[in-house]
Amino acid sequence: MLKIRTVCGNGIGSSLMAANHVKNICATLNIKADVASIDFANAEGEKADLYVTIKDLAKQFSDQSKVVIIRSYVNKKQIEEDISEKLQQLAEI
Repeated sequence: MLKIRTVCGNGIGSSLMAANHVKNICATLNIKADVASIDFANAEGEKADLYVTIKDLAKQFSDQSKVVIIRSYVNKKQIEEDISEKLQQLAEI
């Protein structure tokens, strides 16, 4: 099971909406995942297989290989376009 964290500044608004979309996308792709939202300050302390966030926050992560950049926290179609390839790669490992 993949551990995925959606990350925004406070971890309660934008990233929560994104987490709901990511859960649905994973279900559609038949990928088992533990998806939750988290604030940026605590994100790297929360070990995950993948961090999903916007460009401005993504560049601050030390391990860029575990970060996928989304263009929007709320647009499910864009989120799906942005993360599907990475999700499928991780699911194969």
